[in-house]
Amino acid sequence: MGGVEPRSRALAALCVTEIVSWGVLYYAFPVLVGAISADTGWSVAAATGAFSVGALVSAGAGIVVGRLIDRHGPRVVMTTGSVVGVLAVVAIATAPTLPLFYAAWALAGLAQAATFYPPAFAALTGWYGEARVRALTTLTLVAGFSSTVFAPLTAALLGPLGWRGVFGVLAVVLAVVTVPLHAVLLTPPWRAHDRVAGGAGDADHARVVLRSPRFAVVTAVIRSARSASTRRRSTSSRCSSGAAWTWAPRRSRWG
Repeated sequence: MGGVEPRSRALAALCVTEIVSWGVLYYAFPVLVGAISADTGWSVAAATGAFSVGALVSAGAGIVVGRLIDRHGPRVVMTTGSVVGVLAVVAIATAPTLPLFYAAWALAGLAQAATFYPPAFAALTGWYGEARVRALTTLTLVAGFSSTVFAPLTAALLGPLGWRGVFGVLAVVLAVVTVPLHAVLLTPPWRAHDRVAGGAGDADHARVVLRSPRFAVVTAVIRSARSASTRRRSTSSRCSSGAAWTWAPRRSRWG
């Protein structure tokens, strides 16, 4: 019981923190991009470019994050990632120029690499071992509700607060929810792994995992959730952009 309970608490914590991390660092932006463009004068393409830079940084940093998790465990890495994420969202909210907006999203990319699915999956795999599939599937299904929660929440806050105010509120949510949950509940025992560069054992193990039916099931679930959320984001983005273009001329006429 003592060994199972910490893992269950950690899984529950990750379900919550993944919803919040994805919602704040990923799903909020498509809802706000129209308002960002209208308020700053930056084109939608230019603003979206900053978001894309964050995704590229996240992908590039993933290898380093994986090695850090192997050595130090998910608690330290994901807590640090949450703190970096809070700082990044504050920087996004206050960025006065487009280059600083890009720099803020690059910082957000580092936070994404340390808080999104890959580190969470690595944590659950290390804690659950052969029983990991149920935990991974649970996390994937629950965290898939992130866009369902945060897209309408972001849209509701946009009117009274503006896009900068929304990111400010989201930074507080990220700080209050994810930092303490990662720091306090990601406590199951972790065995550090010393990897040998280019080791044949790791390559063989990776091939076995990639070819396993369980991996195929988890991948299918992720793709289905991502496809559904993409359709919702596209609809929200078109609505936001339309509202921005409707409002912007009125502001310029009276300004």
